Amino acid sequence: MAMRQQASTGELVEDKPAGVAHKPKLPADVLRVKVWSPFHVYYDGEARSISGINGTGPFDILARHRNFITLLSPCDLVLQTKEGEIKVRISGGVMQVRRDVVTVFLEV
Repeated sequence: MAMRQQASTGELVEDKPAGVAHKPKLPADVLRVKVWSPFHVYYDGEARSISGINGTGPFDILARHRNFITLLSPCDLVLQTKEGEIKVRISGGVMQVRRDVVTVFLEV
């Protein structure tokens, strides 16, 4: 990032490209998770882990997981959050993991 001097304060600040929204940084052990179908959002928030089942068996996703995409088998998705465990029963779907953001598309 390029640095520039703020005209009103004289402070050095990072110059962000136009149209790029600033995303708040997550703690190192947290994922941003959205589980949704075309007509319903089942979960949208932070989680410490998400567990599911694909064609090769059970798996877990933790923070800093490699980029990953998979077809989900019928199972209970289990999300570990600050509030506790959340289970979402699914009949299948697609999961994408990219840079600590997990998106689960159901009924597709």
